[in-house]
Amino acid sequence: MSPPTAPLAARLRDVLAREIKASELSRALVVVGPLVAAYFVLSEPALLNLGLVAISLLIPALRLRLAPRAVVLHYIVILVTFGTLFLAAPVKPLFVSLTALAAFLAVAVTRYGEALRTLGNWVFIPAVYLACEVREGVSAQEALRHAGVIIASSPIALALVCGIQFLDRRHGEAVPAAYGPAVAQWFVPAAATAIAVFAAAALVEVLNLAQGQWVIWSAASVVVGDLSASTGKLKLRAIGALVGVPLGLLVGIALPPSRIGYSLAVLGATLTLIAFSRYAVGFGLRCFLIALAAAFVGGASGVAEERVANVLMGGTFGLIAVALTDIVWRRLAQKAAKAG
Repeated sequence: MSPPTAPLAARLRDVLAREIKASELSRALVVVGPLVAAYFVLSEPALLNLGLVAISLLIPALRLRLAPRAVVLHYIVILVTFGTLFLAAPVKPLFVSLTALAAFLAVAVTRYGEALRTLGNWVFIPAVYLACEVREGVSAQEALRHAGVIIASSPIALALVCGIQFLDRRHGEAVPAAYGPAVAQWFVPAAATAIAVFAAAALVEVLNLAQGQWVIWSAASVVVGDLSASTGKLKLRAIGALVGVPLGLLVGIALPPSRIGYSLAVLGATLTLIAFSRYAVGFGLRCFLIALAAAFVGGASGVAEERVANVLMGGTFGLIAVALTDIVWRRLAQKAAKAG
């Protein structure tokens, strides 16, 4: 006799337990939630962008078990990188070159431990995203004001993350940091990432693409190993964008414009950066919530095309860069072997 079927509620609970990182999600909500609430009360867009700084500090702090001093250093590097790219943005060749350099360094840190790729990514992501975001569609004066508010209020994000760390240590949850073994062949993925980002950023600047940060980060994000692994990553991102964005727009069309809806959608999109065990689920839901947020403020027109096209364009640059660097590296290794 077969065992009784588990109740639907129990099955759903098991699925959620597998898919959602409840501990990390709760901590992220404590860190990002107050910033979104402050945006809703004060109507200051910079506070939403500050949420990205907060989550960018929190993710490595939790996953790498960083000491408070390391979190502070991470915070300083984010601000310095953001400020450098922001100030370089009016000079397009300089912005493209510095963005590629930042991408190279984000991967090069793995020479000291493979897990440090997480730390490098969470410097590159907020710096590039904010440098593009705060300038788009506004005057230079307004962009400067926006950037100033982010930097001036950023200690709040640092304090929230350090507060979470303090509570974890007080309850005995902290353990020594572990960065994993050093990556011997760190230069190849670092060079591939830099090449991909250089090409993507150049395209963004030449064509003045809207939401160019999506192209740039998509180019960097697919460089995760060999060509097969990078292709798999791009497939996951493409599926997430192709499914999530249209669904978000469809739901958004059925709902009226709403500031609170927009705030909650942005909060949800930020939390997806840390909340899910499977990348495809998190990225797909993030695309859904970004499209939904755009619909809530009446800006949904063109979002689907931009998001999907930017993900695919950036990812294609990443794949090409991985293939090129692999070919060049193999030829150099063969020449060195013959010479030896």
